[in-house]
Amino acid sequence: MDRILVLPGDGIGPEVTREACRVLEVAAERHGRKLVFEEGLIGGASIDAHGTPLADDVVALARECGAVLLGAVGGPKWDDMPVDTRPERGLLRIRKELGLFANLRPATVFPALVGASTLRPEVVDGIDLLVVRELTGGIYFGEPRGRALVEGRREARNTMVYDESEVARIARTAFDAARGRRRHVTHVHKANVLEVSQLWCEVVDEVAGEYPDVELNHQLVDSCAMLLVREPARFDVIVTGNLFGDILSDEAAMITGSLGMLPSASLGEGGVGLYEPVHGSAPDIAGQDRSNPLATILSAAMLLEHSLSAPEAASDVRRAVSQVLAAGHRTADLVLPGQDTATLGCRAMGDRILEALGAS
Repeated sequence: MDRILVLPGDGIGPEVTREACRVLEVAAERHGRKLVFEEGLIGGASIDAHGTPLADDVVALARECGAVLLGAVGGPKWDDMPVDTRPERGLLRIRKELGLFANLRPATVFPALVGASTLRPEVVDGIDLLVVRELTGGIYFGEPRGRALVEGRREARNTMVYDESEVARIARTAFDAARGRRRHVTHVHKANVLEVSQLWCEVVDEVAGEYPDVELNHQLVDSCAMLLVREPARFDVIVTGNLFGDILSDEAAMITGSLGMLPSASLGEGGVGLYEPVHGSAPDIAGQDRSNPLATILSAAMLLEHSLSAPEAASDVRRAVSQVLAAGHRTADLVLPGQDTATLGCRAMGDRILEALGAS
């Protein structure tokens, strides 16, 4: 029996996680796995209930479970709070508490959605890439940092810091992922001006020696950003630091045409993975049954694959999503301007996925 902690969060989070749990339970059961769902609060919902974006008992529960499925955090209700107490701090804390150093964000274009991208179909067709982003180091966490008034002028500073062990472990994550894909890793850096990137290049080269069956090339971050738009299908696995990964993974996401289709996984050495859609909390449509649950359902597929070691069940979920899209079913965010297509709500889209899975 596998315990899954569900953190619905804010906005559309409760709606999309509900559908993902329905799909997750059926897919796991088809392959002989029994799931038990626990639920906790995070983000604004936790602030409202407990005065903190993540309570200690939820962290303890997360450590006891096999995986965490998260919806979304944040919203305008909490935007005026001090930065250190906002809903997003709950997400940063749970990543830290669980030791989640690797963020995996696949960007795949389903054949039925090739036309949804702003790029030409011949450029988009065949995109299947994975961004592996280092999640716990770099400029977001380095010290010293802060703001000061220096000689009457406002000044701010942040520090980018990595050590070789941090680089090596994220590099191994990328190479391991490439072995299950097309065996190619692109390391993205700025070694022409940054000493930190020079260290990354050295360590990634050293790790590459452990993977003679995987091809490696190094790519400057500015040229990579250009190539992602011009030739996105050339990439297999991209590995990079926290700042560059944050930017490039969003760029790769938009190439596919809709944030509503993009899952993610955050993994570490502690054994508990965190799975969440890339999109935000979309408070403007929360509670209206208008959200797209597919990114969360695909995040559940990643949970099956990485945390439950059930790749066949994960494949069933992805196949069901592809079949439903191929049949022409769409949520509102997947309909192109000018298309006369009936749209499904969040619950109805979940129903279609369950039907494709053969659920009675």
